[in-house]
Amino acid sequence: MDVRLDGKIVLVTGSTQGVGAKIAALAIAGGAAGVMVTGRDGERGRALAQSLGTQQCPVEFIAADLGEAGAADTVAAATIKRFGRIDALVNAAGRTDRASFLDGSPELWDKLFAVNAKAPYFLMQAAIRDMLGRKAPGAIVNILSMNAYCGAPELAIYSATKGALTTLTRNAANAHLADRIRVNGIMMGWAATPGENQMQSATLGKGADWAARVAANMPLGRMLADDEVAQLALFMLSDSAGLMTGALVDLEQSVVGAPARRGP
Repeated sequence: MDVRLDGKIVLVTGSTQGVGAKIAALAIAGGAAGVMVTGRDGERGRALAQSLGTQQCPVEFIAADLGEAGAADTVAAATIKRFGRIDALVNAAGRTDRASFLDGSPELWDKLFAVNAKAPYFLMQAAIRDMLGRKAPGAIVNILSMNAYCGAPELAIYSATKGALTTLTRNAANAHLADRIRVNGIMMGWAATPGENQMQSATLGKGADWAARVAANMPLGRMLADDEVAQLALFMLSDSAGLMTGALVDLEQSVVGAPARRGP
C-alpha cells in the first residue's frame, strides 16, 4: 500500500524529537506540501526544520510551550499564515510527569491537563474551524496512551489527561463526521522515546540500561518503536484510511482485559 499525503499541509506538535519528529519526516516523504513543527526547544526545532525541509515541502518551526495560555491558537494561526490552511493535525506533544493519588498536586494537575488535554482541544478547534471555513475535508490524529484505560499508580494524573483526550477524540469524530473531518487516536504503548529515556534514566534514576531491562520482560522482547507509531499515524492521516474515524488503535504487545504476559 502506498500511503501518501500529497499536497497536504500538516501541523505536528511535539515534533522536535521522538514520535512527533518521525511523523513530520514521514509526512514529507509521503508528499506533503508543507509541514509545521513545534516544540519548546527553539535551537533543536530550527535545526530539525532546516534538515527536513525540501523545495517540494518547506518545513517551518514555531517555538511554543503548549502549557501556556493561548499557545495552541498561536501555533494554529502561524500555520495558516505561513501555509494558508491546515489539512492534517497531529497532537503528539505531551508531558509524562509522575504523580499518584498520594503525591499529586493542583499545580501538577493543571500543568499536565494544560499540555495533554487543553492544548489538543484548542488545536483541534482551530483546525476544524479552518477546514469548515474552506468546506474541505481533513484528518486529525491524537497520540494517546494505553494508560488511558487505567494507568500505573504513579501515572494517575497523566492517565486522566489521556483519558480526557481519548473521549475528545471520539467526540470530535462524531461531531464532524458529516463534514468529512476524520479524527482518530493511537493508544500508544511503552516506547523508549527521548522524553521517556530522560524520565527513566535521569529523573527516576533507573540508569542508562533501563530500556534493555524493560524490553527483556516484554512478550516480544522489545519496546515499541517511534517508527511504528509514526507509520500508523501517517496511514490514519492519509486517504488510504478511507472512512476510518473515531478509531482508537491499541499499539501495544498486549490485549486489554487479557492476563498480563511476560517475555519468553
